[in-house]
Amino acid sequence: MRVVPVLDLKGGVAVHAVRGERHAYAPVRSVLSPSADPVALARAFRERLGCDACYVADLDAIAGAGDHHAVVRAIADLGLAVWLDAGVATAGDARLAAANGARRVIVGTETLTDPRGLPAIVAAARGATDAGADCILSLDHRGGQLLGGSPAVAGADATELAAAAWTAGIRAFIVLDLARVGAGTGPETEPARRLRDHLPDAEIVLGGGVRGKDDLRALERGGYQGALVGTALHTGVLGPADLIAPA
Repeated sequence: MRVVPVLDLKGGVAVHAVRGERHAYAPVRSVLSPSADPVALARAFRERLGCDACYVADLDAIAGAGDHHAVVRAIADLGLAVWLDAGVATAGDARLAAANGARRVIVGTETLTDPRGLPAIVAAARGATDAGADCILSLDHRGGQLLGGSPAVAGADATELAAAAWTAGIRAFIVLDLARVGAGTGPETEPARRLRDHLPDAEIVLGGGVRGKDDLRALERGGYQGALVGTALHTGVLGPADLIAPA
């Protein structure tokens, strides 16, 4: 499995995400950098931790209040494969994300309005650049409830929605519990387990709640391919020696 460090961007800086309460997010304090400059933190992920990818959540884009296109491009130029969540809901959104440097375009259920658009979103990401970009469906939860950009998505069964994404060509999934992000409560694995039972060949990455190396090893034993980690890296609880290398 792999550890993918997380950067949440808001107002031009990296912020500390806690329980999905975005109005209260403050600039991150990290042992990896003296400032909350996202490019400096991304460089530390690569040079100090040896990471080859970075999950970037553009919170302004998700909220429809601006974007961080230039920052995303600068992070990609460091040689990191950017997994970008920028509120993608349409083929045009996916094309823009890939053109701005995303190697993997995150389609979060929080902002997805119509699952029938998934095939076009996948095709747009793949065709946006010469190299193309893959899509990942993020099954966004809060306290066990699936979040959606429309009632059709929020009211859907998560495994059925994942099956539709699989049919559209998506082979990787994030199971994200916003209520656990930055909370130090440990990851919630039950939704991921159901997804694994339903789509045994899928790549599954968990997000939210990872406290340290014991959680990472438990997820590895559970057969998951990766974990999104933020707080434990910024506090120094996890360092280079603790990160599980990609298979």
